[in-house]
Amino acid sequence: MKTNSRRCSNRFKLIVMVVLVLICAAAYMFVSVKFGNPKLFRYAMKIRTPKLIVMLITAFAIGGASIVFQSIINNTIVTPCLLGMNALYTLIHTVVYFFAGSASIFAVNANASFLMDLLLMGVTATFIYSYLFKKTNHNVLYVLLIGTVLTSFFSSIQTTLTRIMDPNEYDTLLSTLVASFSNINTEIIVLSVVILAVLMFVLRKDLALLDVLTLGKDQATNLGVDYDGSIRRLLLGVTICIAVATAMVGPISFLGLIIANLSRQLLKTYRHTQLVLGATLFGMIVLIGGQCIVERIFVYSVPISVFISVGGGIYFLYLLLKSGRG
Repeated sequence: MKTNSRRCSNRFKLIVMVVLVLICAAAYMFVSVKFGNPKLFRYAMKIRTPKLIVMLITAFAIGGASIVFQSIINNTIVTPCLLGMNALYTLIHTVVYFFAGSASIFAVNANASFLMDLLLMGVTATFIYSYLFKKTNHNVLYVLLIGTVLTSFFSSIQTTLTRIMDPNEYDTLLSTLVASFSNINTEIIVLSVVILAVLMFVLRKDLALLDVLTLGKDQATNLGVDYDGSIRRLLLGVTICIAVATAMVGPISFLGLIIANLSRQLLKTYRHTQLVLGATLFGMIVLIGGQCIVERIFVYSVPISVFISVGGGIYFLYLLLKSGRG
C-alpha cells in the first residue's frame, strides 16, 4: 500500500511539473507578442521556437546524464562536468581562435563549430574513458579522479593561451564561452535530436538495468548483469550527452547538480524512469523560466548561465552542509 501510494504521489507530482513546463513554454512563446500583426507574430515565432526546442533538448540531455552519472558514481553531489567536458569545450574554442582566428569557418559557421565540438569531445571522451576504465580495472572513482585532473589540465592550457592571444580575438572568444540560447539554427537541432535518439536506442537495455546497477557490483553480477560492460557504456553515453548539450549552448556547470538533486528530493524513489523524467522537467522549468526572465526583465543584459552558476553554487553548499550533518 505504501509503495502504491508513493507511486501515485510521484505520478501526480510529475503531472504538475508537466503543467508547469507548459505554462513556462506558453509564457516564453507568447508574452510580448503582437498578435494583431501577422508579420510580427510569425517573426516572433520564428525566433523563439528554435530557442525553446534547444532548451528542451538541453534539459533532457543534462538531466538524464546527471541522474545516470550520479547513480554510477553512487554520489548525489557530483556532476558529469567533473569528467572534463566543459573544460575541453572551452579549450577547443580557445585553440580555434588562437590559431585560426575569429574569421575561420569553425568560428563563423555554427554547423561547422557544432560538428567540431561534438566530434572532438565525443572522440576524446570515448578514447580516454574507455581506455582509463579498462586500465583502472573498471574503477569508476579512479576515472572520476582522472577526469578532475584532466579538467585542471585543460583549464591550464586554455588560461595560458588566453593570456598571450590577441585582445580582439579574446574579446570575440568570450561570447562563445558563455552559455547562450541565441542564434540557434534548425540544422543543429535536427542533428542533436538524431544523435540523442540513436544514443537512447543503443543504450536502452543498459538504461533499463539502472535500478539493478545501483544495488552494487556483487548484487548486480549475481542477478546476471554485465556490470562492468553496462557501467562503461553508460559512462560513455553520459559524456556524449554532455558533449551534445555543451556544443549546442556552451558550458552550464551547475544545471545538472540542481535538477538531479531536486528530482531526487521531490520524488524520493529509486526508479530511474521517474528520476530522469523529473530531472528533465526541472531542467525545462529552470531553462525556459530563466530565459523568459532574462529576455523580458533583464533585456539580455545578464545571461542565464550567471543565474544558474550563482544558484547552483548556493545549492551545492547547502547539499554539502546537509550531507555533513547526516
